[in-house]
Amino acid sequence: MLDYRGKTILITGGTGSLGSALTRYILKEHPDIKQIRVVSRDEQKQAQMARELPLSHFPQLQFVIGDVRDKARLIRVFDGVDYVIHTAAMKDVHIAERNPDECIKTNIGGAQNVIEASMEAGVARVVALSTDKACAPNSLYGATKLVSDKLFISANTTRNETGTTFSVVRYGNMMGSSGSVVPFFLKKKREDGVLPITDSRMTRFNITIPYGVKMVLLALETSWGGEVFVPKLPSYRIMDVANAIGPDCEKPIVGIRPGEKLHEEMISPSDAFYTYDLGAYYVILPSSPPWPVDDFITAFKAKKVPPGFSYNSGENTAWETVDSLKGLIKAFKKD
Repeated sequence: MLDYRGKTILITGGTGSLGSALTRYILKEHPDIKQIRVVSRDEQKQAQMARELPLSHFPQLQFVIGDVRDKARLIRVFDGVDYVIHTAAMKDVHIAERNPDECIKTNIGGAQNVIEASMEAGVARVVALSTDKACAPNSLYGATKLVSDKLFISANTTRNETGTTFSVVRYGNMMGSSGSVVPFFLKKKREDGVLPITDSRMTRFNITIPYGVKMVLLALETSWGGEVFVPKLPSYRIMDVANAIGPDCEKPIVGIRPGEKLHEEMISPSDAFYTYDLGAYYVILPSSPPWPVDDFITAFKAKKVPPGFSYNSGENTAWETVDSLKGLIKAFKKD
């Protein structure tokens, strides 16, 4: 178990859906933590979060305006930090397609800045958030996150004299996060009762925000350096989400947009060469790990996946139903 007592943890993109949930969870479960630095470039979200978590009750909180594109700023705010969780990214697939240079600056340049600032500050552990779209990407967003993943993985062996460990968590669509399908459909239902469907065959992996928090902290606590953690998740059909939210709404088919897939992958057949099953989740090991693989297998009772294995939302064995989605959406609306 990782010791949080007297430690300082920094969360980039800390005012986002996952970042704010991580902050709340850590404050609740580890009140003896020294400090949580919430770093983001959105002062309005910081002000809102500070109202919800007032410093009079949570003196461990420090809100810091900063952009991952600004390496000099990161070096300053990473000083004295023990653990970093990197959630900041440009995430909208369609905006990224229209603004590729901006996406590259944030998702790739920002990732390298986080790596270098972590090394310079002597941070002990770094976990970077990824996406299923980074597996066999066909969108610019996915391609930038794949590059980001590889930067974090290679950082464990490249110019890393401080001993900082870097790992990655790859997950599917986070239910209820800003920009995700559930709040979009809820908004469209309220506005005009029309839920636009890109393709009725479309599927996605589904992860709740609490489970996302759990996976990130699992990686932070157990990583040896260089792993990609992949949770085992249920899939949903886009039509089931639409029917759970608005069974009586119109559902016109509008066609797949640039950068979208019918189904998402989290583990490709090429990844299978390095993928191990750890029970509740998979781990993709680096091709040249900086530690003995046999020791890892023994420590975690890891089992190698079969050759040609892939983890695809359309071929998944676990599925959300309309009823289960209604329950998750109801819980999300309460929050």
